[in-house]
Amino acid sequence: MFFSNFNNDDLLRCLSGDRFRVVYRLFGTLEEAQRIAGDICTEQTVEFPIRLLPCGAITDKIVGQIENFEQDEERRFIVTISFAEESAASELTQFLNVVFGNISMKRGIQVVSIIPSAGIFKFLCGARFGVAGIRKLIGVGSRPLLFTALKPMGLSASNLAELAARFADGGIDIIKDDHGLSNQPFSPFEERVKRCTAAVRESNEKTGRKSIYVPNITAPFDCIFERAYFAKSCGAGGLMISPGLTGLDVMQHLADEVGLPIIAHPAFIGGMSMNLQGLTCGVLYGTIMRLAGADATIFPNFGGRFPLTLEDCKDIVTKCRETLGNIPPIFPSPAGGMELKNIKSMLQNYGNNMLVLIGSGLFSQGDNLIDNCKKFLEETENS
Repeated sequence: MFFSNFNNDDLLRCLSGDRFRVVYRLFGTLEEAQRIAGDICTEQTVEFPIRLLPCGAITDKIVGQIENFEQDEERRFIVTISFAEESAASELTQFLNVVFGNISMKRGIQVVSIIPSAGIFKFLCGARFGVAGIRKLIGVGSRPLLFTALKPMGLSASNLAELAARFADGGIDIIKDDHGLSNQPFSPFEERVKRCTAAVRESNEKTGRKSIYVPNITAPFDCIFERAYFAKSCGAGGLMISPGLTGLDVMQHLADEVGLPIIAHPAFIGGMSMNLQGLTCGVLYGTIMRLAGADATIFPNFGGRFPLTLEDCKDIVTKCRETLGNIPPIFPSPAGGMELKNIKSMLQNYGNNMLVLIGSGLFSQGDNLIDNCKKFLEETENS
């Protein structure tokens, strides 16, 4: 046989015996679900027919192992599959490849939970600030943090800085670039960051607050870290990135290296959780963003412009807060067409540890933007 020289002992010496687990929801008949589960075990690891593998450690240790299989509802099954810790290669990219690589191109499979082993947390340190770190940075104890975006696209850097100043004067805690602001000629990145950080700093000196400006650094790879460090040198209080556009591993390295809170924006990844396959909203916006270094995760709230349900959103919030190794809880940030009238519902459903993101809704309250921001604070404190 071709594999006659394969040495089981060499492979076994490389393996700790520890395994991480992924819980999948499978759709179809019992027979179809059993076939899909078996397919996941090989497709996500050896990508090779079991009957052609050499007997021993590859089959017993490397191939995924079904640990639990049960029916959830009619034509819906829950299966837990474990994988050798070493199959992740101590890399976020390969870890996610094992969780949902090739099978992302197949029908009838949804990831509902990721349960890392202890060894996974040695290379996935995740969020560095989390809820407690951001609260300490901004100096706000227990209330929800007020969050808004500089928009619309087309304003100049000086126009956006004027908006940032008014937001800060009105009591907004975190003022971010809209995710569409990059390095356009009407608002160049460096000029915008200089002006907006200065505007928020001057407001803080007047009010005694600790509002922060968070620029969007989503960009081509060769620009991302340059922009991140430039923003930090100007006094930015955090960074926003769309990891669906730049890559999750890039966000992880920003968290590891730059030393500022990271806010994840969901641009480009919505389709990964919109159907009854792919990733659940909780896994995508909660677990994975947290593992990849986000300290806060923006997601489309139910009742806004996007089609998530309340159940989807509660799952995200739960996964932002549940025990995940030593990674701290992070801020969920429901968004997408929210207005002051939505605040009470958000607080009732999600509690105080969240970033309440209202963008254009602040402009609809009247002509005085500072007063509108004060209404935002009052509504949050009184709901």
